[in-house]
Amino acid sequence: MPHFQTEMNYFRALTIMYTTGQQDRIKDLADALEEGGCDLETVRNIIQGRQLPADLRAKVWKIALNVVGKGDSLASWDGSLDLPEQSIIHKDCQELIDQLSVPEEEKSVLILDIESVITFYCKSRNVKYSSCLGWIHLLKPLVHLHLPRSDLYNCFYAIMNKFIPRDCFMKGRPFHLFRLLLQYHEPELCSFLDTKKMTPDSYALNWLGSLFSYYCSAEVTQAIWDGYLQQADPFFIYFLMLIILVNAKDVILAQESDKEEMIKFLETSPANLDLEDIEDLFSLAQYYCSKTPASFRKDNHSLFGSSLLGLKDDDTDLSQALCLAVSVSEILQANQQQGEGVRFFVVDCRPAEQYNAGHLSTAFHLDSDLMLQNPSEFAQSVKSLLEAQKQSIESGSIAGGEHLCFMGSGREEEDMYMNMVLAHFLQKNKEYVSIAKGGFMALQQHLADINVEGPENGYGHWIASTSGSRNSINSVDGDSPNGSGDGKGVKSLVNKMTVALKTKSVNVKEKVISFIENTSTPVDRHVSSSDRVGKPYRGVKPVFSIGDEEEYDTDEIDSSSMSDDDRKEVVNIQTWINKPDVKYNFPCNEVKENGHMFPSHLLVTATHMYCLREIPSRKGLAYIQSRQALNSVVKITSKKKHPELITFKYGNSNTSGIEILAVERYLIPNAGDATKAIKQQIMKVLDALERFLFGSFFYYNFFCFGEVFIIKVSLFHFNAALMGVICIFARADA
Repeated sequence: MPHFQTEMNYFRALTIMYTTGQQDRIKDLADALEEGGCDLETVRNIIQGRQLPADLRAKVWKIALNVVGKGDSLASWDGSLDLPEQSIIHKDCQELIDQLSVPEEEKSVLILDIESVITFYCKSRNVKYSSCLGWIHLLKPLVHLHLPRSDLYNCFYAIMNKFIPRDCFMKGRPFHLFRLLLQYHEPELCSFLDTKKMTPDSYALNWLGSLFSYYCSAEVTQAIWDGYLQQADPFFIYFLMLIILVNAKDVILAQESDKEEMIKFLETSPANLDLEDIEDLFSLAQYYCSKTPASFRKDNHSLFGSSLLGLKDDDTDLSQALCLAVSVSEILQANQQQGEGVRFFVVDCRPAEQYNAGHLSTAFHLDSDLMLQNPSEFAQSVKSLLEAQKQSIESGSIAGGEHLCFMGSGREEEDMYMNMVLAHFLQKNKEYVSIAKGGFMALQQHLADINVEGPENGYGHWIASTSGSRNSINSVDGDSPNGSGDGKGVKSLVNKMTVALKTKSVNVKEKVISFIENTSTPVDRHVSSSDRVGKPYRGVKPVFSIGDEEEYDTDEIDSSSMSDDDRKEVVNIQTWINKPDVKYNFPCNEVKENGHMFPSHLLVTATHMYCLREIPSRKGLAYIQSRQALNSVVKITSKKKHPELITFKYGNSNTSGIEILAVERYLIPNAGDATKAIKQQIMKVLDALERFLFGSFFYYNFFCFGEVFIIKVSLFHFNAALMGVICIFARADA
C-alpha cells in the first residue's frame, strides 16, 4: 500500500506540473497576441504543437494562414447570388447550419455569409461548384470561430490555396502520390489494397479534400487543424493519412468483407479518432515524415500554392510510377549527413560493362540481366545484397543506408530489366524502396552541372571505375572509351563488393561482409599546408568582389519581383530586429527595375541577409521579401554617380563562368558603413567554412574514401554554398 501511494503521489505531481506548464503557455500566448505583431514562429515556440485554447484559436489560425490585417476581398462584389448551381450551394449551406448549434436568430445571417463566401470564390476563380468538392466541410471548422464574413473568406481562400492540393478529385495526382508514399512505408498493406483494386481516391478523397473535417468531430478537427496549421507544411497531411491507415493495418489485412464494405470502413476510419489520440497521431506522423526522402516534397511542390506556380507541371505520370523516385542530388547529399535521417543503399542495376566503365562509388552492383539469364545466381546476389546492406549499416560505412535506391541507365529501353528487379523487391514487401530519378544519366548531368572535375578529368570519389580507367562525364555511361589510366585511387566499398559477387566462390557472402568491415580502416595521412596550394578549380576566377558597378551591367535578374504576396510570411519588424541572431539592421528602400521604391529593412544575421518590406496599410508589419545566404553573394557594387544605390548579386559558378541567379538593389543611407559591415560578416562566414573544410570534415571523408581532394569534398557537401567555397580557395591563392 505505501508503494502504491507513492506512485499515486508521483503521478499527481506530474499532472500538476503538466497543468501548470500548460497554463503558463496559454498565458504567454495570450500576452503575445495581446501585444500585437505575433508571428507564426512565436506561436510555435510558445504552444509547441499542442491544442489551442478555444478563445485564442481564431487569432492563431489567422496568423498561421497569413490573413491578419487582410482587406475585405468581397467589398467590390455586388453580392449577387446568381450562379447556375446557386440552389445547390444554398441547400448545402442550409444543411451545414442545421448540423451546428446555432441560435435561430443567427441562422439566416450565417447562411448568407457562407453562401456569399462560396459564391464569390466560384466567381473570382472561375470554378463550378459541386457538393462533392467538400468545401462545406472545410468551412465548418471556420464557422465555429465566429469570424466576420471578410475574415471567413480570407481564411477559406488561404486554406484552399495553401493546403488543398490541385486535382483533388477521383484519379487525381495527389492520390497517386499518396499510394507511392504508402508503398514506400507499408508495401504489404499497399499491395493488399492494390489487389482489391482499392485506390486511395476511393477512400481518402474526403480526408484530403476536407482536411479530415468530413468525418471527424468538431473538437477532433479543431485539434488536428491546430497542429497542422502550426506545421505550415501542406505535405504533412499525407503523413497523417498514412498513420490512420497504418493504425488500421491489422484490421484491413484481416478483412474478408466485399470491396464496398472495406472502402466504407476505410473511409470512415478517421471518425474513430478521439482528442486523446491527436498527440500520438502527430508524433507518429513526424516519425514517418523523417523517414521519407525529401524528393517526395521537392518533386511535387507544384501540387500546392497559387495557380501560377502550378503552370510548371511535372510531366511525370505518377499513376504509372513503379515506386517513389528520388533525385540524384538527394542521394549524393544524404549519405554525407551525420546522425538521423534518410540514408540510401544504392543498387546499380545496369549491365556489367556499363557499371565497369563508371559508377557511383558507393553503389552496389546487381546486374538485372541475371534475373532472366541466371535466376539462381540472381537469387544469391540478392541475398548477398541484403546482407551487405545490413552489415554496411552496422559498420557505419558511407555506403550504408536503410533505404534501397535502384539506379538504372536512365534510358527506358535499357531499364526494362531493372524495373523487373524493382518489382521483385516490392513483391517481397521490402520497405523503403525507391528509384534514382533519371538514372545514371541524371547523375552524370548533375555532376557536370555542379562542375565536379579533378585531376585527369576524373571525379575523385564520386565516380569509380572497376576497369581501371577514368572517363569523362560524357562517356562514362554506355560504351567505355579506350582511355587509359594509372589504375591508382582507392576502390570504394562497393567496388570490392562487386568484384566479390562476380566470382563463383561459395564464400561470396563472407567476402562481401569482410570487405564492408575493412572499409573504415584509417589511412595515416594528414592535411598539410601544401594541400591548399595551386588552382583548385580549373578555369574559374575569384567570384566575390566589392566594387563599382559598370553602367553596362546586364545581370538584370530581379528575384523579389517573382514573389507572390499571398505566399509571403508577415512578421513584426521590431520583433525581428530584436532577435538575438540579428547583428545589423539597415533601414533602406528596395529599388525595382522600373524605379519604384519600397521602404524596407535589411537585417543581417550570422549566415543570412533578410529584406523585410514594410506593409503601408499595416504599421509595424512587413513581408519577408527575400532571404539570401551570405555565402551566395558573388558581388556587391554601387553606381559611381549614386554611391548609396547598392546592388547585391547572388549566384554560383559553372564551367562557363559565374551564373547570376538573383539581383537585388537597395538605396541605403550611409551605404559605406552598411556594405563594410555586410562584407565583414560575409568574410566571417567564409572563414568559418574554411576552418571547417580543412578540419575534421576533411578527415572524415579522407578516411572513408582514401585519397580525396578537398575541393571535391567541399563541392559535394556544400553544393548550396558553392560560391563561398570557391571564394575560400580564391582567397587562399592570393
